Amino acid sequence: MTTDADLASNDRVRTRPIADGADRSGVLSGISAYLLWGFITIYWKALKEFAPLELIGFRIVMSVVLLVALLALKSRLRTLFRRLRDESLWGRVTLASALLAVNWTTYVIVVHEGKVIEAALGYFIAPLGTMLLGVKVLHERLRPVQIASASLATVAVVVLTVSYGRLPVYALAMAATWSVYGLLKRQVPLSPLESLASETIVLIVPASALVAWHFQYENSVFRSASVTELVLVALTGVITAIPLLLFAHASQRLPLTVLGPMQYSVPIINFLLGWLVYHEELNTSRIVGFALVWIALVIVTFDSVNRARLSSSVTA
Repeated sequence: MTTDADLASNDRVRTRPIADGADRSGVLSGISAYLLWGFITIYWKALKEFAPLELIGFRIVMSVVLLVALLALKSRLRTLFRRLRDESLWGRVTLASALLAVNWTTYVIVVHEGKVIEAALGYFIAPLGTMLLGVKVLHERLRPVQIASASLATVAVVVLTVSYGRLPVYALAMAATWSVYGLLKRQVPLSPLESLASETIVLIVPASALVAWHFQYENSVFRSASVTELVLVALTGVITAIPLLLFAHASQRLPLTVLGPMQYSVPIINFLLGWLVYHEELNTSRIVGFALVWIALVIVTFDSVNRARLSSSVTA
């Protein structure tokens, strides 16, 4: 249980200057988490010979094995199952797990089909989707700056739709599932480790079924993977858990005004990988569309940072 003393302690950690050792470790953890999330595209590219759904099945199964082991080592497994007896909590966790599964699957499909730039677009749009949910669900008011950003993002989607000759469905699916997932996470009173463990546990049966179903095919992981590919598949749980734990460490030591802008490194890395490494098409229309999204994000970021500084000044 979190006490007032714990909260006060956390506040002290967040308000220490960056020169402090704990904050330096927070910055390092945050940068490491986002770099891992960005470059994970290369990991999935190395496994592109296998069906995306089979890979997601393995990712969930391996994550459950690792996360349950970590919880057992921390003697928190029994406590987690006791808390999940709460029907309302179980319902939120189940919905969150479904959104997470769709997000993961969409991402792997996009990488598998050579559309990494579209994945980048999804992660660029996600923060703006979160802002929209704040207005529609939490009844927050949009400031003029936020309205301008949302308008630019809408125009960007229209431009990119014309460029692709279709709606950027994958990008919108990734942005929507991640935004709603983030909203639900606000309502789940579990630590990052417990939350992800519970979400993957909910998915263990369908994930295991996916792995078993694909065994019948000649190109399945068990029947065609090399030793290196088997190792990569076995480590999918590790690549899922490590960035999350690094992010949790960073979030306890850094203010959101420092941590928030770091998230844009993920879509920037994906954009550059898709363009420079995987040589995906980047015509003028797409450059214009992405530029509009970037401008919208820069406006929102600067506005948030300035308001946070003003708030800190008033508090001081």
